[in-house]
Amino acid sequence: MMIKDVIPGFELFKPKTVAEAVALVERYKKDAWKMAGGNDSIAWFKDRVKRPKQVIDLSGIAEMKGVKETPDGIEIGALATLTDIEKSPVIRKSYRLLSDAAGAVASPQIRNSGTVGGNVNQDARCWYYRAGLPCYRAGGTTCFSDTPEGQNREHAIFDAARCVAVTPSDLAPVMVALDAKMVIRHAKGERVVSAEEFFIGPRIDITKMTQVKDNELLVAIRIPKTFAGANFYFEKVTDRNAWDFPLVNVASALKTDAGGVVQECRVAVGGVACTPKRFAAVEDTVKGKKVDAALAKIAGEATGRGARPLNYNHFKVPLMANLVTRAVRDAKA
Repeated sequence: MMIKDVIPGFELFKPKTVAEAVALVERYKKDAWKMAGGNDSIAWFKDRVKRPKQVIDLSGIAEMKGVKETPDGIEIGALATLTDIEKSPVIRKSYRLLSDAAGAVASPQIRNSGTVGGNVNQDARCWYYRAGLPCYRAGGTTCFSDTPEGQNREHAIFDAARCVAVTPSDLAPVMVALDAKMVIRHAKGERVVSAEEFFIGPRIDITKMTQVKDNELLVAIRIPKTFAGANFYFEKVTDRNAWDFPLVNVASALKTDAGGVVQECRVAVGGVACTPKRFAAVEDTVKGKKVDAALAKIAGEATGRGARPLNYNHFKVPLMANLVTRAVRDAKA
């Protein structure tokens, strides 16, 4: 029986600079927990599933906050809140896809404290894993979801490898659609990886959802000018309209010429795989063409190839197809 009334003790650190935070994660590595807004962190601690020895509260690091324009696009601090993203004039003007997605996360109260870095770094929400059961992701030898009796309505229909949990992030597919670059700092410097490479599946590391190592810190996200002012579409389907995670969500960015012919296109879907899934087949279908309803339907139907639904999530295949159809057909500036 789980005890959920007392959070296990830990040593708390509140660094004021990125350098101080990086020094702490380098010192404590896997024993430390990096906390931004804290909405998800506190739930893990209360359920006693995560028991870090050290908690590094990043909320006081001013240099990791805010949104700024750069010669190449924009840079978003990892501690920028979802409300900051939703209401930023710069983002709303040129990268509305991102503000639309941020505004769809949880509730206003959570968006006021939840951060962009925390959202893209969320751990899996499989309820067996969150309950502390010894599944593959937790270091065990089975997947409780991928069984004849397993509850897997919310789980993956693509790219499963032992673990069938999906990314719960609403911003993850947006970052892939916008070709974002994730800035990761460590004791010896920094590395920059594309969003498409940042999110990793269980074949690479079943214990992690992103490339960020124990001794590293996501400090910023850079959005290039590539799709600034493009036609965008974001939609999220949930069991309820507020404070819920996506069953499936979709993000698209399309650049068209004066005649409406698609020049560049990126489409990514969340809730169907451990990582945001980019659909090259959809992009290839619409590039060089003017999108109409028939072409959009063909593009949407292309998403089902290779899907392997579980017992209770077959509905995700037509749902995904419909969302992608709309994401291509109804994308607007």
